[in-house]
Amino acid sequence: MSDMLLELRSIHKAYNGVTALDGVSLSVGRGEVLGLVGENGAGKSTLMKILGGVIPPTSGSISVDGTLYDRLSVNEAARQGIAFVHQELNLFENLDVASNVFIGREPRRGGLLQLVDTAEIHRRVVPILSRLGVDFGPSDAVENLSIAQRQMVEIAKALSQDARVIIMDEPTSSLTLTETARLLKVVADLRRAGVGIIYISHRLGEIEEIADRVVVLRDGRVVGELLAGSITHAAMIRLMIGRDLKSIYLPPSGEAAAKGLEVEGMVTRAYPDRRIDLAVRRGEIVGLAGLVGAGRTELVEAIFGVDPPLAGEIRLDGRPIRIGGVADAIAHGIYLAPEDRKRCGLIVEQSLMHNMTLADLGHYARLWLVDGTAERRQAEVQRKRLGIKAESVAADAMTLSGGNQQKIVLGKWLSMSPSVMIFDEPTRGIDVGAKSEIYRIMRDLADSGVAILMVSSDMEEVIGVSDRVVVMHEGRIGGHLERHAFSEHNVLALATGQNHLTESAHP
Repeated sequence: MSDMLLELRSIHKAYNGVTALDGVSLSVGRGEVLGLVGENGAGKSTLMKILGGVIPPTSGSISVDGTLYDRLSVNEAARQGIAFVHQELNLFENLDVASNVFIGREPRRGGLLQLVDTAEIHRRVVPILSRLGVDFGPSDAVENLSIAQRQMVEIAKALSQDARVIIMDEPTSSLTLTETARLLKVVADLRRAGVGIIYISHRLGEIEEIADRVVVLRDGRVVGELLAGSITHAAMIRLMIGRDLKSIYLPPSGEAAAKGLEVEGMVTRAYPDRRIDLAVRRGEIVGLAGLVGAGRTELVEAIFGVDPPLAGEIRLDGRPIRIGGVADAIAHGIYLAPEDRKRCGLIVEQSLMHNMTLADLGHYARLWLVDGTAERRQAEVQRKRLGIKAESVAADAMTLSGGNQQKIVLGKWLSMSPSVMIFDEPTRGIDVGAKSEIYRIMRDLADSGVAILMVSSDMEEVIGVSDRVVVMHEGRIGGHLERHAFSEHNVLALATGQNHLTESAHP
């Protein structure tokens, strides 16, 4: 017991009589990585809020290094060396990296004036960023960083606190394979230094690689624990959803059409000296892989008109079309489900209904007035079609899980009969059960004749979902892979500018 840093004992939490946690007990020791998995709604977030002092438990106790508490406050959790790496980024875009890392904990100088010691902050941040191997510095403005880079700032913030227990909530949801490997190395270093880590992730491959022990939550209860040697994808999924699941992916369907979306000689602002040729046929799912900075998001945003291309031609079903802005893309039935759904795909303060109808509001207008009954009817159709778990279409988007929010983004476009659907990181931060539902929707769309282009940094997703894979490298197409040539080695080889591919087929 002397090696136990943290123990939660019989934690219960109820909201207005509804049980969110039912007698949850878990522990993490010095130098141990505890994997915590479960579908959205299993109770992981509630448990972490209790541990961080954000909310109190209804009953139960928390022991930190042998000291027993009925509950922790936010300040007490911090004083006890408990730090968080949150999935939802909590950064100040108008400040630089160093200021964000030490926000609220700034070293000061100047006697009575107590001015923030900016030089000291930057000095302390440099070795942390070096440890993470990032490609930005302490003086860089957060507003200019990508989502993946911002996630690394969140991780740097936790490392700066010299924490004894670090809770990582989906820390790699927006990271590439290279960045993920770097983070897992940092986790291994922290383990050797005696830090206890609770690692929450829907990427079960990471859990299998890094965890010493796994606790599985389902419906607010601990339903199982896996020890080293028994931690496998199959075992975790079986406990998470209560049944065996041979594959969360649907197999590719029949032959694709001859035409669909064609991009020829496209030039984006990110890489003005590179030309891109790409084709996505109706009836197929094309995975777009590559490292962060390869130009994938810039390409799909150019196709969708967010940042129109500098040159090149776009054809739909063999006919040239002009994309001068988002309205042009929408008019041609080309739709984008963006990577950052909360910031770019939803108005989270608005209802499910308003989010679903906003892009086509003119369709519901009668004499310049919106027909609320027609809006509600269409939103209800999409809610049932997509299996969105919400009390009603009047529920605010912010109250729903990540998987259900992603379905709202899709429902917005599905009611408008897409010709081309572009998915940018479609299952970021979504649990395995919701992932399978998103994949089913994608496959159904492809089967109905929609051309699907999917940007993903999740190797399993790229290989498992795609009918064909296109890999980008430094602003150009590095190569194409047909399904018989799918493998992690081949995708990585093309993503890093190599061409020595293997012939080992992905089953």
